Amino acid sequence: MIAESGHYALVLALALALIQSTVPVLGARLRDPALMGVARSSAIGQLLFAAAAFAALVTLHVTSDFSVVNVFENSHSLKPMIYKVTGVWGNHEGSMLLWVSILALFGGLVAIFGNNLPLTLRAHVLAVQAWIASAFYLFMLMTSNPFLRIANPPIEGRDLNPILQDIGLAVHPPMLYLGYVGFSISFSFAIAALLEGRIDAAWARWVRPWTLVAWIFLTLGIAMGSYWAYYELGWGGWWFWDPVENASLMPWLAGTALLHSALVMEKRNALKVWTILLSILTFSLSLLGTFLVRSGVLTSVHAFASDPTRGVFILLILCLFIGGSLALFAGRASTLKQGDLFAPISREGALVLNNLFLTAFMFTVLTGTLFPLVAEAIKGVKVSVGEPFFNRMSLPIIVTLLFLMGVGPLARWRKAQLPEIAARLKWAMGVSVVCAIAVPLIQGRWSIMVAFGVLLAAWILSSSLVNLWSRLRPSEGGHVGTKLASLPRGYLGMLMAHIGVAAFVTGITLVKGYEVEKDVRMDVGDTVAIGPYSAKFTGTSEGDGPNYKYLRGQFEIYRGDKLVRTMLPEKHQFANKGEPMTDAAIAPGIAGDLYVSMGEPVSPTAWVVRVYFKPFVDWIWGGCLMMALGGVLALSDRRYRLAQRAGAPASFAGAAAPGA
Repeated sequence: MIAESGHYALVLALALALIQSTVPVLGARLRDPALMGVARSSAIGQLLFAAAAFAALVTLHVTSDFSVVNVFENSHSLKPMIYKVTGVWGNHEGSMLLWVSILALFGGLVAIFGNNLPLTLRAHVLAVQAWIASAFYLFMLMTSNPFLRIANPPIEGRDLNPILQDIGLAVHPPMLYLGYVGFSISFSFAIAALLEGRIDAAWARWVRPWTLVAWIFLTLGIAMGSYWAYYELGWGGWWFWDPVENASLMPWLAGTALLHSALVMEKRNALKVWTILLSILTFSLSLLGTFLVRSGVLTSVHAFASDPTRGVFILLILCLFIGGSLALFAGRASTLKQGDLFAPISREGALVLNNLFLTAFMFTVLTGTLFPLVAEAIKGVKVSVGEPFFNRMSLPIIVTLLFLMGVGPLARWRKAQLPEIAARLKWAMGVSVVCAIAVPLIQGRWSIMVAFGVLLAAWILSSSLVNLWSRLRPSEGGHVGTKLASLPRGYLGMLMAHIGVAAFVTGITLVKGYEVEKDVRMDVGDTVAIGPYSAKFTGTSEGDGPNYKYLRGQFEIYRGDKLVRTMLPEKHQFANKGEPMTDAAIAPGIAGDLYVSMGEPVSPTAWVVRVYFKPFVDWIWGGCLMMALGGVLALSDRRYRLAQRAGAPASFAGAAAPGA
């Protein structure tokens, strides 16, 4: 009965979504508060039924009910409990249920915490959310039902793909989906603004926290996926320009541009039309990522589905929402009142340039991702677009973006003077040049690319510190500690995120410039030198894990003549899956990681072994974590607490009803 209850809950969630998608819009047209209020109750009800369906599928996996197709194909009675739970979203049907559950969650949160919104705006936002939800509920019920039964239930399941039985995959998909789906709120606000024909700084203040929440989760999701690929796949890399990786990067870039654009709109009442367009574009790219992963057009370690029926259905959803929203934008954008003007040389101008280059970067990634698909569809020719293309095309854009990150926050609003900006940044440039010269010399090998990367990282860090010091200088009166405590959290969050970018760039620069990678044949007793260390292979042992057998290598790591640690990489052989999985051993450190991975045996006592030294590689993920923490700090700013403002702003006052 659990499976049938879950299926029935999905049907009821669809019914509520259909009500939510129509009745509130009618109420907004009739100015009927009762009909508009249906949006709130139906959104909360939809959330409860979606949560019930998700809980039902989790229960089926936990209890190993192999009479359900989804459980049979993706679980096993011997699988550890944590992977029984995370296996729920380790497949197409379960991941889509997680997707719609998160969509319902965001709609429910707007319904619960959106009492400060004008009633018509809230009705339209929740209606748009319901349009999206209805499409995906139909997709699930028609092509991807996770509650289908097997007529003659088997005794045992096929087990989850071994590569997904990892704690990283327990965290990565939910984080990623919270980011992907979270941008639906920005999209819904944009469509609601176009439907009402009104948009102002208050609208930006409402939409920015939701965008920031999605951006934070997407940042963490991408970082977690990168780290998982680094330690789990045995390749020792952190980014491969895989099309599905790119599918998550594109909405992140657009979302970053949206955050900056909404800031200009909130502060200076400018960039209104551009902010609306970015809101549409960001979620459209999230939908595109959903299509790429689930349509079967891509072959990737990340991809779930290969059923063309599903691909066609998602393509129709894609065309409906992207095409429909862009058509609405084209028809209504001209009716929106333009924002205030500003000088080209100003903080607004720097943020506009920032937006343009972020968008250019995003379109570069989009081109490289889709071109092979288009070429194969039109000409039947397989074309490979890999790292050289992305690096060559993206590098000039990234360099310009990083330079603007140092300049923009120090420019004045509305109008600034170049000599004034240059004077404020002279110390930052001096420190950056010194770092660019010193770091390669300290590393022991000069490299112009390393020097340039360090220059950019130091530029972002030093300009951020100059910006902070300009607000804390004792010469302007007041104690430094008092001034620091009084700084807005939004400003401090921006600084932390920018410093995170500096750490990220430092990690990429130094690991690319000085990493050492050796794939060697090692017999028992052999030693290989790697960076400042040497690794001695001392033998192997075998044993049993929870649902696999393992072969474990043992390596003694020396620095000079001193034994500093023992590393134990493993190969896992799962009972129901053919190919063994690699479990690399990693010795992390602030200055770099030592990475050992077992390859294939070449004799009874000899193996192919990957031994890598990755200097400062953890700064990449540390930088991402700092960016996300900066977003959390900014989100805690009192201006963006969703329930703080109880009254409706003047531009929407006529639409508000008593008690809205």
